[in-house]
Amino acid sequence: MAKVRRWIAYRRLERPYTRKSKYSGKSFVRSTPTPKIARYVMGEHRKHFGYKLLLRSNIPIQIRDLCLESARQASNRHLEMTLGATNYRYVVRVYPHHHLRENPLAAGAGADRMSTGMKMSFGKVIGIAAQIKKGQAIFELNINKEHLPVAKEALRRATCKLPKSCTVEVIDMKKKV
Repeated sequence: MAKVRRWIAYRRLERPYTRKSKYSGKSFVRSTPTPKIARYVMGEHRKHFGYKLLLRSNIPIQIRDLCLESARQASNRHLEMTLGATNYRYVVRVYPHHHLRENPLAAGAGADRMSTGMKMSFGKVIGIAAQIKKGQAIFELNINKEHLPVAKEALRRATCKLPKSCTVEVIDMKKKV
């Protein structure tokens, strides 16, 4: 498997770059990788639930699609094993739009003739990430009251797969109506 560059190189939020031009000379993004997230909505789609749990970010951060997919798999597996497929609705609330770029420069003896320096230094797209603001919901989980401890454990497992800490917010949907 190809080696993924360390997260510390891309944790800071920058202006999201998603531009693809219809003119090939002006389109610096040659190709966009497909997101690794397999499904965005899991569980029962049409059923109404009493509680909504939101996994919110504590800081502004970029999260790669690989991290989002592993967090989704870990929490969804726990929910399916304990509750079954019809007792919850699980939604991924963010989409990875931002292109992560790298301008590789060769180092070592005789490497100065291989690299182009800052000429055409836009870089190749090596991945995509979702840009998340402070307090933005990453995952949404709809559940009934008797399954709240299982839902909190599932979101805790998702937090372990994400690069920074998150908080779980519980909303009672019956009080809102």
